[in-house]
Amino acid sequence: MIRISELREREVVNVNDGRRLGAIRDLELDLEKGTVKAIIVPAAGRIWGKLSRTQSYLIPWEKIVKIGVDTILVDHPVGD
Repeated sequence: MIRISELREREVVNVNDGRRLGAIRDLELDLEKGTVKAIIVPAAGRIWGKLSRTQSYLIPWEKIVKIGVDTILVDHPVGD
């Protein structure tokens, strides 16, 4: 089992291009089903969610390839 606080400490890496996307900022939950729908990672250049017009990455839970000891590998389209 893993805690949300532990997930937020791990670097999110895109397996398609090896790019580091950042750390998890938030989760999208389905309260009716009791499941995690997606992870939300701030796009590069964002500080505390401000100072940039770039959107965050919304990565569906089923696109998580592997949760490792210090990284989370995701299958995120290149260029998004």
